[in-house]
Formats: sequence, C-alpha cells, structure tokens
Amino acid sequence: MTRVLEFIVALIIVAVVGVVVGVIMPSSGHVERSLVVSKDLRQVYDVVNNFRTFPDYGVLRAYDPKTTYALSGNAYGPGSEISWNSQDQKVGEGKLTIASAKPDFNAIDPTVNSAEVVWNVDNAWRGSDKHFTLDLLRQGNSGKLTKITWSYDVSYGFNLFNRYANMYIHGQPDAFIQYSLNDLQNVLAVVPNIDYSTLDPYIVQTKQEPVLIVSTSMKRKDGLDGLNEATDAAIKEIGDAAKKLGVHTTGPRVILTTNYGDETYTFDVAMPIDSANVNVAGQSYQLTAATPPSLNDQTAPASSGTAAAPANPDNSQPGGKDRYGRLIIDNNVRATLAFGGPALEAPWNGTAAGVPQTRDMLKAYAQTHGYKYDEVTHRLYDILTQPEVKDASGAITTYAQYTVYLPIMDSADGATLPQQTPEQQAGIKQPGILNANGQPASSGTAPAPASTAAAPAK
Repeated sequence: MTRVLEFIVALIIVAVVGVVVGVIMPSSGHVERSLVVSKDLRQVYDVVNNFRTFPDYGVLRAYDPKTTYALSGNAYGPGSEISWNSQDQKVGEGKLTIASAKPDFNAIDPTVNSAEVVWNVDNAWRGSDKHFTLDLLRQGNSGKLTKITWSYDVSYGFNLFNRYANMYIHGQPDAFIQYSLNDLQNVLAVVPNIDYSTLDPYIVQTKQEPVLIVSTSMKRKDGLDGLNEATDAAIKEIGDAAKKLGVHTTGPRVILTTNYGDETYTFDVAMPIDSANVNVAGQSYQLTAATPPSLNDQTAPASSGTAAAPANPDNSQPGGKDRYGRLIIDNNVRATLAFGGPALEAPWNGTAAGVPQTRDMLKAYAQTHGYKYDEVTHRLYDILTQPEVKDASGAITTYAQYTVYLPIMDSADGATLPQQTPEQQAGIKQPGILNANGQPASSGTAPAPASTAAAPAK
C-alpha cells in the first residue's frame, strides 16, 4: 500500500511540475532562416506573391514525390491559396493562403528597398495563428542582391500541450523553411537577372492565321543594318511569292526568333495572308499548323544574312512539306498556320535593338509568375505594329512600336493559366506610341498603322 501511495504522489509531483513548466513556457513560437540571392527584389517578391511555382521549391515533394497540389482563390497576392495532400504522414494535408503583401507589386521599383509577404498556415502543426513571413531586403552596392528572411510564428495560448510543442519548432517547421528556402534559391537561379519593373505585360488569346514565312539569319555584329537587310530581303521574297499565289499580305511583318546566339541571330520573317487555301503548281492546299520542331532541328540557315537555305533537307518540290510540316511554296518561302493560343504580350517603343531585352523581360516575368513556356516548340515573336517617323533631316520624331509575344501554357501540375496578369487586373494601361522625348505622341505625329488588318495576336 505504501508503494502505491508513493507512486501516486510521484505522479502528482510530475503532473504539478509538468503544469508549472508548461505555464512558464512561452505562449508563442518563432523560428527563422535567411539567405541572400543575386536577384532583383521585384523578382523574388513576384515568386512568393503567388503559389504557381511553390510546387517547384516547397519541400513537401522531397518527402513524398506523389504529393498533389491544388490552386484556388486569387491568382496573385492576398487571397491566393494552395492546398496539398499526401498519404505520407510527414506531409499530410494542409493549405497556405497569402494574407498580405506590402507594398503592392506595382509600387516595387529599384528605389524600394524592402517588402513583406505573409502566408497563413493551415496544417497539423500545433498552435493557432500560424503563419510564415517572408521579409525581403534589397542589398549590394547596385541593389541587385536580395536578402530573404523566412520566418514562422505560432501562438500556443494557454494550451499546455501546444506550449510543449514549442520544443519541436526546430523540427518540421524549421526544416520546412530551410529546405524550401534552398530550393527557392534554385528556382530563382534560372530566372534571367533583369529588371522588368517598367514592363506592363498582358495575357492575350492570339488567333491562328495563315502566313507566308522565310527563314533567315544575320550576324550580330552587323547590328540593325544587318537585321533590316535580312528582313527586307525576306519580305521581298514573301511579296513575290504572294503575287504568284494570288493572295494578299494583310498585316505587318512578324519576326519569330529561333536562336538569338552570341554571334548569329537566326529567325523567321512572316507576313499574314488573306487565305488559308492556296494553289501551288496547279493544286489546291489547305494550310495547317506547323509541327513543333525538335532541338536537333534548330540549325542555323545560310550565313549570307539575307535568305536561308531550304528548310527541307530533301529539297522537296513546291507543294511538298518541309520537316516542320509547312507547305513549300518555293526554295525559301513556306506557308503555314501560325500563332494561336495564350501569350504574354508587351509593347516596346524604340528601335529594334530593344526587342531582345523585351523578350528577356517577358521570360523573366513568366518564370516569376509561374507561366510555363517552351521557346523551341512555341517561339517568341514580335510584330512591327507602328513604324518610326523621321523629320526632313532624318531625325526620329516618333519611335517605332513593336509588340512582343511569348506563347505560354498550362503547367505540368495541371494549374491553368490565369485570365489576366496582375497589371491587367489592376487596370494598368500599356504604354502607347512615344515621341523622341519619350512622351506620348500626338495624333498628328504618330505614324499611321502598318496595316488596317488586325495584327496576328490581337
């Protein structure tokens, strides 16, 4: 009987001690990890202000590759949600919700030095008011570095069991942050390191159009003169072919980039035509879309810089198909259906020299916003929507305007594309035609449209 009493007393003492220790333990928990990345603050902000890329850096699939995700709520910013499900108990079920993001995305420019994004956490971890905070701080002499501080905070209240859970905050919550932060760095590493804060891209649904197309190239060292020479030669070939076919070109010229190499720029020049049915060598053909080329097909054309070698390796006759499934019109000219599907669109005012930078900005923007693209099967292209205007002395009075397109698609995770970019949702207008001072051109000085027909991507 004495031993029983001693055992009961011991249990009471342990319980009292446990209660006392639980009472004096903190009623909240906090853990954080930091990492400096060589990326612009805006890029990091955009990645963590939506969940489209979270499956690529969240640690959960490292625990269970079969973890499934589902996006819901808003596409960007506060109200965006991602939930997950796994049969692995270490992963289980859970949900993240963006609770706040400061400042707004359109207020972040190179002069903004800090930002904060808060994610609410809903999972099996003990406690309430669970949330991640991602603090971003611009660093470096040129401001091109960003310090990411990822922290986890939780309230335990007066629940003693929850307070004891604070002893394990350096377990799963800490590991979640540490491994996800490292993988976030890897995701950011492949994003082109370019400031796109001045870009106002839209998601547009492009329409499929029949085009005549010529493959060509130029030496990068030849600059704009080389580009104009190659483009003009291709346009002349297209014009001659259109006359033979009895069709009319209906829109401005389009350049589809194949490879913007260090020494050579390889591209296609296309012109929309008014019929998807053409007659070649006395036979009628209905144009179809080209077959997406493989990486092995991305060979450079002739080095003359004016006209490409035939795209078909077998030198098929007119009326045949080249290796991309395009209808052969003559030695260099092909006919096909081009465009069609969603694309990221942005204008560029200036010379053609600024188009490559706009392409890089679009690619960086797409990656930070989780828009998937494939430059091989769905190439970037640009349209000269308005030619430049010069005065009598030859000085530019109104810039040319190019509209640059990056075809995008749903992600492999099954996440569908949003209907709009954050800029579209916020009602931010894309810049119009600008004069030589960088100001909006008046109606009296702006050039006439390059064509009265709708551009292929409109």
